[in-house]
Amino acid sequence: MKVDRMLLLRVGGAIFLLYLCIHYWDALAGFLRGVLAATTPLIIGFFIAYLVNILMSFYEAHYLTSSKSRAIQNSRRPVCMLLAFSSLILILVCVILLILPELISCVQLLGMEIPTAWNDAMTWIEENVDPDRWDQLAAFLGESSWNWQDITQKVVYWFVSGFGGVMGTITAVIARTFSTMVTLLVSIIFSIYLLFGKERLIGQIGRVSRHYLRPNWYHRLRYVLGVLHNSFRHFIVGQCMEAVILGALCTLGMYLFRFPYANMVGTLIGFTALIPVVGAYIGAGVGAFMIFTVSPLQALLFLLFIVILQQLEGNLIYPRVVGASIGLPGIWVLAAITVGGGILGVGGMLLGVPLAATCYQLLRDDMNEQKLRNG
Repeated sequence: MKVDRMLLLRVGGAIFLLYLCIHYWDALAGFLRGVLAATTPLIIGFFIAYLVNILMSFYEAHYLTSSKSRAIQNSRRPVCMLLAFSSLILILVCVILLILPELISCVQLLGMEIPTAWNDAMTWIEENVDPDRWDQLAAFLGESSWNWQDITQKVVYWFVSGFGGVMGTITAVIARTFSTMVTLLVSIIFSIYLLFGKERLIGQIGRVSRHYLRPNWYHRLRYVLGVLHNSFRHFIVGQCMEAVILGALCTLGMYLFRFPYANMVGTLIGFTALIPVVGAYIGAGVGAFMIFTVSPLQALLFLLFIVILQQLEGNLIYPRVVGASIGLPGIWVLAAITVGGGILGVGGMLLGVPLAATCYQLLRDDMNEQKLRNG
């Protein structure tokens, strides 16, 4: 039997590399963490460019397409890029302006009401509860007697001590904020470079791939990446449509049932609904807190309203809107969200649906192709 020396050399090299990775795993993991930290601005910039490109491509498709002027053609990319970034920034600013002032006012109102409510509660207890009961409980807990002034001081001290470390970490917070701002600035600059030269970059990657990959591998890789791109693009568009629908339904329902802060809470729930399925519950928690400052009963009814609305949205609207946009049946959308969320949490929910749509499309195309070959 003829022995393929090249194959043996490859297998031996792979086994040796695997041994080195296992034996020096701590050093390798530290190196990979360092590489990931160094490339984080570039990774974030790539995702920013991918998101902005969806809106920029839409503007480019409608930017004076009938004009043959060279100046118009040369200005298409920078103008449409500026419009895309401006649109996203404007949406974010509008969301902040609708949510933040009302949220701050509610926190201030609650902060003013808590001391009064505490004093009223203590007064009611002293007037309506038998002191002997408290003495018995104090004896059971090892206290000589109940002293409400001491209890109040202990409660206040507990709250103050919880926030006492804030001043000690203010320097670290400032440094972290500055580092985050620098990372975000570098990411945005990198995304701008990607958007300006995306055609050239794609062409360079294509030439390198054709040079180092076999023709059938190159075509397969290009096809898989194309399907993956379409799935993610349609998922993002469908997710945004679904968030707008849910926010609008929430706002209309709150006006119908006369809940306070309808515009603000509806905007917040629409914004957090960009996270599949569970995002609306995050916004609902903040909305319930704000409504609670006005009426605890209305806050409870609001939570009931959100649960019903979310069930309708998660089982009827979401699978149809997002599933139809990416070509994935509704049952597989729910399955992808469940499995992805169980594996990677919120990130798995965001990635699960487009990845499942990609696998579904590839499997369907492969089966159709095999069916055509078999006649």
